[in-house]
Amino acid sequence: MIAGLSPEQIAIALAAALAAAFVRGLAGFGMAILLVPVLGLAIPPAEAVVTGNWLGIFIGLVGLRQILSASERSAFIICGFAMAATPLGVWLLAQTDPAMARLLIALVALGAFVMVLLPKRAEGHQPSPIETGATGIACGVLTGFAGMPGVPVVPFYLRRHLAPVVARASMMTIFLATSVAGVGSAVALRVATVRELVLGLVLFPAVLLGNWLGHRAFGRISDTAWRSFVGLVLGASALAALWRLLQA
Repeated sequence: MIAGLSPEQIAIALAAALAAAFVRGLAGFGMAILLVPVLGLAIPPAEAVVTGNWLGIFIGLVGLRQILSASERSAFIICGFAMAATPLGVWLLAQTDPAMARLLIALVALGAFVMVLLPKRAEGHQPSPIETGATGIACGVLTGFAGMPGVPVVPFYLRRHLAPVVARASMMTIFLATSVAGVGSAVALRVATVRELVLGLVLFPAVLLGNWLGHRAFGRISDTAWRSFVGLVLGASALAALWRLLQA
């Protein structure tokens, strides 16, 4: 057994990591939304969140210079607020019953899909400082509690008329920062153990391969196709999370 998981559980986790990382490489997000609910059925939700954050750090360092240079300035503001708010999310997770945490994490995934369906902003819309700060705070709390910073971040960028390369890079920058904050907060609050790090290292090769495949696919599809794919991923992951919850 590896990290307390059976070979069958490891195989499922590897397959989920590969698929989730492909989505991340193509869409710029989605790895945690897809992976954490699956891992949360095999290990306690808190461990699944910390493992997802470790993987977010590992893969976030790949191509970091190019990602930072393409990011919108708002991404760095959101990073600051999110990293400050992440410990609150970790604390809330530690206080929540595992069954309730699984339900809430599934609902978070569903919420991301609903928010992306909202009408797009007007051409040239620039978020206010309050909207940007609130997005960062929500992002941080959800990073610590559910390992899913994308719920407020994805609508923040996809509802605006931004080039996919800018939206994708901005989201990746934020997700690296929130992963660092999530792991750091979990360690400081003694929620994390070495088990999550080991599991993250086991899954990382699959994540690296999936991200590479997704990155190769990015840029070969149109803006419309890319945005449609993003919506499809959010919808499918939300429904899958709820279905798995009902089967658990």
